Amino acid sequence: MNTHIYMIRHGDSPKEGHERTRGLTEKGIADAQKVTDLLKKEDIDVVVSSPYLRSVLTVKGISQHIGQSVIVKEDLKERIFSTDNKRISDQELGPLLEASFRDPDFALEGAESNTDCQSRAIAVLNTLLHTYEGKRIVVGTHGAIMTLMMGHYDSRFDLSFLHGTSKPDIYRMEFNGLELVRVQRLWTEAGRVMI
Repeated sequence: MNTHIYMIRHGDSPKEGHERTRGLTEKGIADAQKVTDLLKKEDIDVVVSSPYLRSVLTVKGISQHIGQSVIVKEDLKERIFSTDNKRISDQELGPLLEASFRDPDFALEGAESNTDCQSRAIAVLNTLLHTYEGKRIVVGTHGAIMTLMMGHYDSRFDLSFLHGTSKPDIYRMEFNGLELVRVQRLWTEAGRVMI
């Protein structure tokens, strides 16, 4: 039996605040309920998340639905873009992402590269695939780290893919052992097409 990983990019969150504690906006809260409603049809077995509040809040509804707590994994946190752990402005983030996807080892001083981020995240993902083989696992995550995890298995999940994702977003990844066999986008809005 194949294992299914549901990558759930968090809902809309405030632009200001600490990376770890920024929650969800009103839109993010409403969308989190839609995420829960969609996932209720998927027979989810376990819910795992980044420690960042916006991710936990996006997947908390489905964990409550299945009667389990969200399992928080520190190494699923978003890529560390700066040393002060504050949100980087969109004006700063765009060029930083461009440089990072051109050179996976690029990082600002004291921050994390795409290579380092991907390595820690894939270690968690591989553990989940072994521990919950044949199960359906929700992973509450963030845009860059989600793209890096998915890109580990398939190079089409790159910077262009990241720019095409939404908040929230849902991708169901189907694995045979550690081999990715299929990806389907489950979240659609404003006419977006599933892949």
